[in-house]
Formats: sequence, C-alpha cells, structure tokens
Amino acid sequence: MAEDKPRLTRLTSILTQLQSMHIITAKDIAEKHKVSIRTVYRDIRTLEQSGIPIITEEGKGYSIMEGYKLPPIMFTEEEASALITAEYLILKNKDQSLVDQYQNAITKIKSVLRLTQKSKLDFLSQRIQVRNNKYNHKTSNYLMQLQSCIANFQVVQIEYVSMDNKQTQRQIEPFALYTANDNWILIAFCRMRKDYRAFRLDRIRNLMRLDTQFEPHNITLQECLEKCGSKKHNTPDIPLTPGDSTFVSNQNKTKNENSNNRTF
Repeated sequence: MAEDKPRLTRLTSILTQLQSMHIITAKDIAEKHKVSIRTVYRDIRTLEQSGIPIITEEGKGYSIMEGYKLPPIMFTEEEASALITAEYLILKNKDQSLVDQYQNAITKIKSVLRLTQKSKLDFLSQRIQVRNNKYNHKTSNYLMQLQSCIANFQVVQIEYVSMDNKQTQRQIEPFALYTANDNWILIAFCRMRKDYRAFRLDRIRNLMRLDTQFEPHNITLQECLEKCGSKKHNTPDIPLTPGDSTFVSNQNKTKNENSNNRTF
C-alpha cells in the first residue's frame, strides 16, 4: 500500500498534464515525473483502462479526446491570454517558490482550456517577452511559506543578515509582504526588537516554521506602513529601497531624497 499513493498522485498529475497541452510525448511525461518511459506506458494504459479517453498519435505523443474536461471550468479568450501573460511575468520573479507554485497552478488551469484556446496560447507565448530580471536570477525561496504563516498566524524563526552584514537569529510574527525593485520584503513583528521590522527575503539565510501561533495583530496594513514610515532612528535591518515610497507619507515624498535610505 505504501507504493500505491505515489503512483496515484502521479496518475492524477499525468492526467492534468495531458489536459493542459494539445499533445505531449512519453519522454516529456517521464522527465516531469522522473520515471522511465516504460513506467509511462504502464501509467497511460492504467488511465485508459479507467475510462480516460487518451488518443495515441504514433510518432507524436498523447492527447485527450476533444471535449473531455475535468473539472468543467470555461475561460474566455481574454481571460486565458491574461493567464499566459501573468505566467511570463511570474517566471521572472526572483522568488523560486512563487515560480514553482504558479507553474503548478497554471498547468491545472491550462488543463481545462478548449483545444482552440490552447493553440492560440501556444502561438501567443511565442510573441511575449519579459525583459526584467534578464538573467532570471532567483534570490529567495520563502515567499509561499511566509504567505502561509501570515494566513495561519504562525511564528517563524529566521537567520537574517542585515544590510551591514550582521547575522542574527530572530523569532518573528509575519504580518505582510510587498515587493519593490524586484525584491520581496516581509513586514513582521520582531520579538527581539519588540517592534515591527522589514526583512528582505534575499537576506534570509534560513527559515523554520515553529509550532507556536501568535495573536492576530490589532493593526491594519496601512497603519503599520505609516507607523514604520514615521520612524526616524536607524536599525541594522533594512533600508528602504531606492524609488520605493511605500513607507513614506505623501507629504514627505518630495522633501528629502535621502529619506529613501532610512531604516526601521
């Protein structure tokens, strides 16, 4: 029984993969799931025997019979185009966990598109180019974990290297996330500093989710941003990134360009 669950998971994933593309080869399936070609053949036979209408095109690959959809969700052409555009934008994001999870999600979404929509998206994908993050650098891998911790009020322990290269270990209560200049930044209540701080995800060297939960913070995101923006003292945490005016009030935006270098 221990081996049945991984195979069941793989079969479900293969079905989604088949639905997400017009045609797919056994080699593509094997590489995706890290199994042999022979295993793919067995899995395809199992799906066929369970009633899945798989079409085999000799020398090309496999496809699902037109009209077979699970689940029955329909997208307009504009909605489908928006999804493929978002995919290209997210692929350039510097957080690897966001890229990985979005690719999993978009594969499931593509699986319910009509054949004509898939053909148009294949064509459209050749006419889209995103030029930011030219070398596709990935600087963090914590975004999805932190989003879960925010939603579940879960305390996190991090090893953090400040902008002046001082390393500390902290327990924090994740509060919110924002992005500026292609970097993700976490706002959290730092139990060591006993106040809200901002942490760049690319400066986090290790992250561990603790079993401890914290009480929801009795403050809105806007109130927290204004509070952080009003601080005058410096800490070894994060300076505001150049060009990011999120934490600066509208009245102070034009007063002093050096305000972008403040920390809190």
